[in-house]
Amino acid sequence: MPSQPAARRTVLKGAAALAGAAGAGAALTACSTASNSGGRTPATPTAPVEVGTAAEVPVGGAKLFREKKLLVSCPVEGQYKAFSAQCTHAGCVLDKIEGDEANCPCHGSRFDVATGKVLSGPASDPLPAVPVRAEGGKLIAG
Repeated sequence: MPSQPAARRTVLKGAAALAGAAGAGAALTACSTASNSGGRTPATPTAPVEVGTAAEVPVGGAKLFREKKLLVSCPVEGQYKAFSAQCTHAGCVLDKIEGDEANCPCHGSRFDVATGKVLSGPASDPLPAVPVRAEGGKLIAG
């Protein structure tokens, strides 16, 4: 028995479902982890970069250098720790520090400024650590 051609409506429904699935895949890709850069700048410096002055980072606190995409903390005088300020969930740059927590404005992830660890998601990976040193009063990262 010869097969009958598919009804036009069935073909159109199938095409619409396929287009919807492709669109959903693209939307999920936009919300992927920072390790899949998707054209974004790297989460950590690829070469040494001057961040700012050591005096800008309070002892026992942290400072966000958004333009450099870095978070620098100073647990004790003369010691510095740096982390990427690019959220590990979707790659947004952290926007503020409140107490001991850094905030991601895109989806609400929060990170510990002293360790880079995730305090609340949706991010599940900590902020990548970045080597940092003080030289002549300036902070050099990378």
